[in-house]
Amino acid sequence: MRLTVFGATGGTGRQLVQQALDAGHQVTAVVRDPARLPVRNEEPARLDVVTADVTDPAALAPAVAGRDAVLSALGAPSNKAAGIASRGTHAMLAAMADGGVRRYIGVSAAPVVAWGEGESLLFRRVAVPLVRRALRAVYADLAVMEEAVQASGLDWTLVRPPKLTDGPATGTYQRVVGGNVRRSHSVSRADLATAILAMIDDPETVRQGVGIAS
Repeated sequence: MRLTVFGATGGTGRQLVQQALDAGHQVTAVVRDPARLPVRNEEPARLDVVTADVTDPAALAPAVAGRDAVLSALGAPSNKAAGIASRGTHAMLAAMADGGVRRYIGVSAAPVVAWGEGESLLFRRVAVPLVRRALRAVYADLAVMEEAVQASGLDWTLVRPPKLTDGPATGTYQRVVGGNVRRSHSVSRADLATAILAMIDDPETVRQGVGIAS
């Protein structure tokens, strides 16, 4: 498949690029700084690194046109940087619509939606509210991003992981379509990338939020 990856220099984005290349896909990685994309690439012809302003639909159009799917790991690492997920996603969606590209998978976060059924009272009443307050602007930005994606009319999937770690790929992650994974509060970026790539041609995940956790 021909895939475009946004947020390619982040932890999840690098995993998406590397795993997609390892699986034999053609990958376009959209970045601001190519030096921050240290991936192994034994077949250079299958990786195209594009430097572009992710908030400019016209700049993104060539990186999106003709692709089978767009994968976005774009997000803010802190409240101060919040806003990039929604602005960038609006531009991606516009570029996809203009280019006739249908499949979109974007990374959001578990705390953006209701999370607590089947969890302990301490987790529901203390841990989740603390996390939401600490990263209030980040989650507000992701919520705006999700609204834009859901209104796009595309074949979208919103992936909602809990805390992300730098652990190795295990292949034993849990997946819940339409909700969050209960009693599992972390997942490695490597497993998250594996799960995202597996969803590309999975009709069960189209126009759904999907929880992923260890």
